[in-house]
Amino acid sequence: MSLTGLATRPEISAHSAIVVGVPSIEVRLQRQTLIAIFHCAFLSTWLVAQAAPERKVEGSLIISKRDPAVEIQLPKSANYIGADRWVLYDIADCELHAFVEADAQHNVQRLYWVQFEGYVPTQPELKHTYNSPQHTQIGGLDFYVDTWVRAGKEETTPSSDREHIEALIRAHGDKMPAGMMYVRLVHLLDDAKRKELMIIYGEYLAPTGFSVVDLNQGGRSQDRWPQIAKSLVERAQQKVVIRETRSSNEISK
Repeated sequence: MSLTGLATRPEISAHSAIVVGVPSIEVRLQRQTLIAIFHCAFLSTWLVAQAAPERKVEGSLIISKRDPAVEIQLPKSANYIGADRWVLYDIADCELHAFVEADAQHNVQRLYWVQFEGYVPTQPELKHTYNSPQHTQIGGLDFYVDTWVRAGKEETTPSSDREHIEALIRAHGDKMPAGMMYVRLVHLLDDAKRKELMIIYGEYLAPTGFSVVDLNQGGRSQDRWPQIAKSLVERAQQKVVIRETRSSNEISK
């Protein structure tokens, strides 16, 4: 008789003497292996989420010992407002450093957004897939180049890296203006395409005499954007100086 709340004994077949309902040794080993993998994956992601930013900042200089081993020099006028590190969408280890140049009313005039990013080990199948045809070289490194304009009141995707940098800006007492123009520079570290260095440089749009609506596709001045974007990229190349250094692994050898 089976009683509710009590476990029943497994049935035994008189012909095979195999316990019905009890998994074989192989199945149990497979389950244990899967459980171990799950725990390792969870622990790995958790450790990344708890980790503090690794890169050092001295004034307007960022010093990275790995992935990649570089020193990134920004203008002396760039004011460091802080760093953040987290697991982006549960798939990528992100370390973000933010610098701004703001006016007397704390409106951001220039933004320097430097981000070191790599997919976590528990997502081995993922890789970055940038396809911009435009490239540039900074400090001997190849970068994908993208440009765009963005309104200050444009909705920000929840949990995005954009949300994180905007939080740093607000925490510092600064605010984004009505419109900004941006150039994104992305360097992929190797052929695996799992790690990247991303630098986003942004400027207040108003001095151009155009609005976001004017320059967006379909806007009355969209034909002016290519030249404006070209000049923006050139200024970014002048303001961001990168020097490759020896990684911590190379130094220890």
